[in-house]
Amino acid sequence: MGQQSGIQEQLFFYFSLENHVLKDHLLRGIHRLLDLGQFRQQLAGFSSPIGRLSIDPELMIRMLILGYCFGIRSERRLCEEVHLNLAYRR
Repeated sequence: MGQQSGIQEQLFFYFSLENHVLKDHLLRGIHRLLDLGQFRQQLAGFSSPIGRLSIDPELMIRMLILGYCFGIRSERRLCEEVHLNLAYRR
């Protein structure tokens, strides 16, 4: 049975993905080697100014590589995994 000590616990806390993903995680190495900065610029001309915004091409490529590396064959399952796993979100 708990007791109230009169000390109020901190309501908010600082959270950083960097602190929760291992330093030697496979995805950190891929991130260091994979530069997709110009990829977005090259595809900008194919994006339509009307309608819904498209999915970020850099994000899509990174997710597909992640699925390949971890053997996730289904795009739906890949989206679920990215939603649940902090290392994938980094």
